Amino acid sequence: MRELYILDGDAEELGWQERALCAQTDPEAFFPEKGGSTREAKRVCLTCDVRGECLEYALQNDERFGIWGGLSERERRKLKKRAV
Repeated sequence: MRELYILDGDAEELGWQERALCAQTDPEAFFPEKGGSTREAKRVCLTCDVRGECLEYALQNDERFGIWGGLSERERRKLKKRAV
């Protein structure tokens, strides 16, 4: 399970994490070793109801590691560059 440090005011905002499918899955899949497969994690993300919230969180908080919202670090960087 992903561990995040939540400030009091952020508890409601981060309620999506309780509904995230990754919370019920092996966390190793979402943080593969360099060059490791992201396929399993992305497959879980495809059916997750909070995928959008997860990706938004990762982009807003500049998450640099792991699969968030179905995208790898590299894919999130490309998405951010296109948005600029």
